[in-house]
Amino acid sequence: MDTIDMYGPPDARVRPPALKLDRRAIPWWMLRNLLLCGIPLTGFIVAAALWEPLRVWLLAPTIVLAVLLLVKVALEPFWRFRVHRWEVTERATYASSGWLVAEWRVAPTSRIQTVDALRGPLEQLFGLSTLRVTTASSHGAISIRGLDRAAAEEAAARLAIVAELEEGDAT
Repeated sequence: MDTIDMYGPPDARVRPPALKLDRRAIPWWMLRNLLLCGIPLTGFIVAAALWEPLRVWLLAPTIVLAVLLLVKVALEPFWRFRVHRWEVTERATYASSGWLVAEWRVAPTSRIQTVDALRGPLEQLFGLSTLRVTTASSHGAISIRGLDRAAAEEAAARLAIVAELEEGDAT
């Protein structure tokens, strides 16, 4: 009696993604976090400096925000770079992301509805891009942030071609 490999051929197995993000994602995350936490921290410090009665009330939030800024600039980008992975094959798009809560997602190519390569202002500054793959899933799109601009555009073009060849109604 023949046995059936319930995991399928090696190229069809669900597995962790293999490719790392571009190293420029690290300074991009640093700058983004610096802006997100640094601007409010600066506001707290200016308010405390200008209004003496507020100093005692702003001390604790200022310290908390300063520690958060330190963590988000000095630790988070490096941890994210270690965790974030991606891969696009003819069968699926794979992505793992997160830093406090790790997420691993797989989008079968037959379920792809749209593919976008996006670049925000900071991403453009660093030559990076985001690949967003929208499927018929209720969970939403897979967004792979921190890719080299050319790699994201090539992956988007390749996925668009492969998704057109797949049979199915993407539902």
